[in-house]
Formats: sequence, C-alpha cells, structure tokens
Amino acid sequence: MTTLLIQTESIPLTVNLPMPIEMTMAEFYEFCQANRDLRIERSADGEVIIMPPAFSDTGNRNLKIAQQLANWADQDGSGETFDSSAGFTLPNGATRSPDAAWIRLERWNALTEDEKASFAPICPDFVVELKSSSDALSGLKAKMEEYIANGALLGFLIDRKQHHVHVYRPGQEPKILENPDGVNGDPELPGFQLQMAKIW
Repeated sequence: MTTLLIQTESIPLTVNLPMPIEMTMAEFYEFCQANRDLRIERSADGEVIIMPPAFSDTGNRNLKIAQQLANWADQDGSGETFDSSAGFTLPNGATRSPDAAWIRLERWNALTEDEKASFAPICPDFVVELKSSSDALSGLKAKMEEYIANGALLGFLIDRKQHHVHVYRPGQEPKILENPDGVNGDPELPGFQLQMAKIW
C-alpha cells in the first residue's frame, strides 16, 4: 500500500492507496509536474508528502529570507541560491524543498544540465526552514537533522512564534538563539548575516 501524507492547517492527513505504487524519480517528477499547485516532497523511504501552498504571511517571510541570501550571494560570488520552489534529491533518496538554500559554485557546476533541470541530486550546503502555523516543530527538526546527515554544513530553523532560531552544524548539538537581531553565517557563509527584523 502506498501512503500519501497531506499536510493541512493543523495536522497531516494520510491517504492510503489500495495498491502499492513505487515511483521512480522520473515518475515522481511527472507527478509533481501534474500537481504544480502543491508543494510535494518525498521521504527517504518513498513516502510522498503533499503540502498546500504556503500561507501569505509565510510566503512573504520566505521571500525576505531568500532575498537576503541572494543579495549576499550575488556580492560573494561563491555559490548559487534557491527559493522554496526548488527541490533537491538528497543522498538518502529523499526529495526536499527547503525554504531557502545555497550551494557552493563548484558543487553546483559539477552537475550536468539535465541534473540541474530536475530535482538536482545534491544536498545544499546551507538550508533555511521557516516554521509556519501548519508546521510541527518536531517535523522540521527532523528535516534539519536529515539535511545535516546528508551533507549540509549549516542550517537555520526559524520559529517566528517563539522568536527562536535553531542553528544546525555537523557534529554539534543545535544552538537555539532567542530573539536575535541577526544570525551570522560565518564561517560557512563568510559575511552573511540574516537580519531578523523583517522575518519576525
């Protein structure tokens, strides 16, 4: 039996299909293409997770995060930035779409054009997840741990309601910053400072 996890405003709904459906990467890509209005991810064990479009306030904050990251990246020149619509296939087989991401230029340029034009088989070096009212903090923490386990060097999990930023790095316990004015990306992203005033 195939399980589809559908995220609603409060809890995820599980839809069980009567027959097993094993999707190849190409089939999963086609499934996503046919459902462009949905945000779709896939776990390492093949569970398809369907989420509604982000609420307006979350989309606004996501853009402000991506804008700050892109502005820094344009000046720094050492990597490429991605918004929440980009999906990546992690080494463990999961397909994830962080709210913002950055990949070092030499790693991005090592991919083929076909790989770049799909769910690129790469884990970003830096990821940001912004908790919305429909997200469970525990689920986002698990996702951040997955990014780190699959090669991310730095991750920010932003909880707007609590005014907390959880900072993830390999081999370290997550650090929780309480109501910071800004969050520093050094040394992984030299000179990058995420200003939080417009994110809260």
